[in-house]
Amino acid sequence: MQHGKDGILAQTPPTDERKIRIRWLIGLSSIPLFGMVAAFGIAPGTQTQNVQVKTVVESLPVPPATSTPMASENFWREERIQRGDTIAALLSRLDVNSENIAEFLKSAKDAKTLQLLIPGKIVEARTTDDGDLLSLRYLLNSDTVLKVEKDGNSFKTVEEAAALDNRVEMKSATIRSSLFGATDAANIPDAIATQLADIFSSEIDFHLDLRRGDHFSVVYETAYNKGTLVKTGRILAAEFTNGGKSYRAIYYKDREGHEGYYTPDGKNLRKAFLKSPLEFSRITSGFSMRFHPILKEWRAHKGVDYGAPMGTKVKSVADGVVAFAGVQRGYGNILVIQHNGHYSTAYGHLKGFAKGLHKGSKISQGDVIGYVGMTGMATGPHLHYEFRVDGVQRNPLTVALPTAFPLAPKYRADFASHEKSIAAKLDLLRGTNLASLE
Repeated sequence: MQHGKDGILAQTPPTDERKIRIRWLIGLSSIPLFGMVAAFGIAPGTQTQNVQVKTVVESLPVPPATSTPMASENFWREERIQRGDTIAALLSRLDVNSENIAEFLKSAKDAKTLQLLIPGKIVEARTTDDGDLLSLRYLLNSDTVLKVEKDGNSFKTVEEAAALDNRVEMKSATIRSSLFGATDAANIPDAIATQLADIFSSEIDFHLDLRRGDHFSVVYETAYNKGTLVKTGRILAAEFTNGGKSYRAIYYKDREGHEGYYTPDGKNLRKAFLKSPLEFSRITSGFSMRFHPILKEWRAHKGVDYGAPMGTKVKSVADGVVAFAGVQRGYGNILVIQHNGHYSTAYGHLKGFAKGLHKGSKISQGDVIGYVGMTGMATGPHLHYEFRVDGVQRNPLTVALPTAFPLAPKYRADFASHEKSIAAKLDLLRGTNLASLE
């Protein structure tokens, strides 16, 4: 007999006796498969109408209850400081019954901050089940928590870093009346509105260019402590559509520490000169001939007047060095800053200068240099602003301003990758929050 692949694979036709055995094997092997189905079936002829139902009640032994002495419990409570609160009233609402802590908070030098009781802030207390204070926590600022802890028969104060939940928020809004009106309606912090105006200040004059229906989207950092907003960070990306034209800004910091806002193609949005020395104001007199309100005669007005409340901060429009800080006839308190090349700027009618500022002081773009006043020949508080080229006044609203340096070529690939990820968030905002605010 041959043994091999042919012998193993070859099959002999079954005899009748083998066929019978095979049928029995198939039948037996199928019993477990159909057994579950049979369990749900009822045999033919079974009577179900008169089945007797019997209830069985059985008593089970219950183990005897045992009591264990409870350990002293600790309880955390929190209260929001209300207007007109006293330390005693706050401790009472926290269910603290210790008189010693009230005296400690009034006398301890390190705990005197708690005496300010700023409305809206949260105070947390950990007590025993008898109300004795074990620990008190108070958020001093966005970064620091003041803790008062039980130390023997007295208390001690400790400052520690606040536990912050850092988030990235994305919001959109439409201009109805003003930038701050739009940000308030969208619950966007004022600090973000100010940053937004600063970022796009070289492209948009927020005194003149805003239109009803302009809209913007912004992605920015925030920090929360126990669900309460405690700090607003920087804008990471923003898009502003003004008069139908859209501008985008992407925050980027390279490996050498240089940072700034750039267009999607890597151009620096920080121009050499800002368009305005004030964040928000209105122009009361332009660069033209006008009838002088004090001299009562027609004279050339060689600058731009911005009406603003007394004391409003005035910023330098570019890097430079203070060339003059003092009083000049007509201008009152005036500051002149010399910039790179042929350019200089002048700021007149100031109430005063920034602290420590003097001739020769180095100034960076955006630095506060003075405050709106009405010194010299002025009928009301405003800033007289001049833009000079080689000492000659030019219209700051129409003069061509120098541009800033673009992104370094060696960082373009890294920036492109960063821009792609952050731009996706702005794209997402275009059709979401904006629709809900309209």
